[in-house]
Amino acid sequence: MPERGRHGQVAACPVPPGTGRRNYGGLILGFTVATISDWSFLTATGIYLLAMVFATVSSSANTRIPVAVGALEPPLRDDRAGRMGLALTWLGFGLHAAAVVARGIAAHRWPLGNLYEYVMVITLVATGGWLIVASRFPVRHMAVWVLLPVAGLMVLDGKVFYAQAAPVSPALQSYWLIIHVTTAAAATGALVVPGIASVLYLVRAARPHLKLPPSETLDRVAYRATIIGFPLFTFAVICGAVWAESAWGRFWGWDPKEVTSFVAWVMYAAYLHARATAGWRGVRAAVLNVLGLAVLVFNLTFVNLVTSGMHSYTGLN
Repeated sequence: MPERGRHGQVAACPVPPGTGRRNYGGLILGFTVATISDWSFLTATGIYLLAMVFATVSSSANTRIPVAVGALEPPLRDDRAGRMGLALTWLGFGLHAAAVVARGIAAHRWPLGNLYEYVMVITLVATGGWLIVASRFPVRHMAVWVLLPVAGLMVLDGKVFYAQAAPVSPALQSYWLIIHVTTAAAATGALVVPGIASVLYLVRAARPHLKLPPSETLDRVAYRATIIGFPLFTFAVICGAVWAESAWGRFWGWDPKEVTSFVAWVMYAAYLHARATAGWRGVRAAVLNVLGLAVLVFNLTFVNLVTSGMHSYTGLN
């Protein structure tokens, strides 16, 4: 029950930190922003899975729009399922972004304080990158292969990595959290689509009969997207070194995440160099890009869940 002050007014009820509730003249709203974030994230995951179903139908269907007898125009493929899948992806992306924003409001901080939020932002950037690629290149048949790992990672994020919205530890209460971790999450998400494009490039090279975008298109998508993600990743590594020197008194400490991040950086640098070198284009360059993505996945999962180091995230049971 709310207490009354000496003049008879109703005293303001205390608001627990991190709940996202607001106190207006002693009244607390009956919902929490954290709950809105959780439900938005869950709904976005379900919509991505539904979009993946439509993308699968689009990739496997052979329906065509009927044309009149004697018409000179070739029949056009009726890709309603593909368009529906893309529209659902946009809807899920909007809810996904709302979940990230609501999470930050609920925790009263930048929403990158634990592994759950980190994966949430990575998958958001990966989905946004895919939507940009899909609007610029004829690669709609890639949709199911992009949405599958993104949705799968979001399911894992919600079931295994989930943590309540709460303030971060004092060590993370720094402006470097916004700069370094945001850039690292954005770079990792931006490198997901080019990595998948290189995987599909290798699959198409081994099995040309599969229904995939042309090899030249896959190679172009992988290269152009990596050109965007690699500078972000480089900036994240540099900012991490500067933050480490400021917090721990050294730029490099052979922390597991530092080592794997450096290995990933070398892989992507080698890929970009190989892609511009005669004799190394095609399959060899694609292998390097896939190895870079594999190191990023290893860094995100094994290093965070198994190894112990200065970069360990909180909130895991």
